Amino acid sequence: MSDPWTELDKELDAWDAAGLEATFWLRDDDAIADTASLRRLLQIGRDTGTPVCLAVIPRDADGELARAVADFEDVMVMQHGWCHANHAGPDEKKFELGDHRPQKVIAEELARGDARLRDLFGARYAKVLAPPWNRIGTSTAAGLAGLGYRGLSVFGPRHKSVAADGMVRVNTHVDIIDWKGSRGFLGVERVIAQALAHLEARRTGAADASEPTGLITHHLVHDDECWAFIGTFAARTHKHRGVRWLGLTEVFS
Repeated sequence: MSDPWTELDKELDAWDAAGLEATFWLRDDDAIADTASLRRLLQIGRDTGTPVCLAVIPRDADGELARAVADFEDVMVMQHGWCHANHAGPDEKKFELGDHRPQKVIAEELARGDARLRDLFGARYAKVLAPPWNRIGTSTAAGLAGLGYRGLSVFGPRHKSVAADGMVRVNTHVDIIDWKGSRGFLGVERVIAQALAHLEARRTGAADASEPTGLITHHLVHDDECWAFIGTFAARTHKHRGVRWLGLTEVFS
């Protein structure tokens, strides 16, 4: 790949030339408290005009987090499971919301989390679920609409925008963390390659063109390179004609 930023500009130019609007959204996971890293993320959002969608762990969320969210206008909250606990076996991928436990137990936990987030965040909370580790069991997912959820977000291009149960699916597609290696920044070239893959697939019809390209971040584990990338990516895309960043309400409308 030549300069990754130049390649991103070229892809966005192709969207503009085709009369299309390239949409993005930002989902940040594992929020529980008002920390310096959280404030740094929210300030980047404010400085660049980027709406931030916080996936909050309900059990551990506190009033200080709610007050931090209230300090920033374009921030909304979604539910990140209940307590981010792994209930899978030792040889399985990590799962909080898998089909390893009775559905009644999972539904009760989700209900407690929903009530807590509603109490803490009020109108800043939308009843959308982002499962921990981006994994959810088939039975658990099938029961979400009956629990009143309006949306579900995992990782990877969606197959349908709205499932038969009426649930809106909007996923993330660009992960900046090298989870299988250094657990630091994945690198500009590899991260932008993810963005280009989804953008090109949308533009050419290989993926759902109406699904905004989702950037997923984890403010609690960012290194300096992660922070630099987020700021540059947000600022640079905002400058391009025909690009629009979406807030949580619009994403799951």
